[in-house]
Amino acid sequence: MRKILAIILTVGLFSNLFGQSEKKDSNSSDNQELRTEYSIMKNITLVKLKKYENQKRYKQVDNGIYLDLNDEHEARYRMTLSYELESDETNNQYPLEDILDKYLMHISDFLESKNKSNSNKFIFEFGGYLDKMIEAKEIIGKKVFNRDFRAEDGQIRVELVIE
Repeated sequence: MRKILAIILTVGLFSNLFGQSEKKDSNSSDNQELRTEYSIMKNITLVKLKKYENQKRYKQVDNGIYLDLNDEHEARYRMTLSYELESDETNNQYPLEDILDKYLMHISDFLESKNKSNSNKFIFEFGGYLDKMIEAKEIIGKKVFNRDFRAEDGQIRVELVIE
């Protein structure tokens, strides 16, 4: 029940923060054009939340990564990131969704009091597996965005770029 509620909240918050948008269907046409602009995540930094000081609830296991002692699932590690989003106004829930997919993470806390709907700055707590969270720290200080490319089959696909 908790997972279902989390999914419903996730969809609702994404709709409120990012608006309704659809990911491009790469199979829609052979005459597709490469899209050069997508939303860009930049100024990505680690954030230490005050709640992580509660040693009965959290244990630091790596710089910026905490074990949630109340979560019994394997994906019980937490990391909070802040970033700015340069939006292209058409597809701005990406690259966040692709980052979540790449590193097998989920949003464990939306920190609604810190995220304003009319701002381009966001802070989210991510949950996931320790090895993937350590790997995900590679995006800190970098720009992250999506870019179209033409696959060998001629279809346009979207790739996640970290630079």
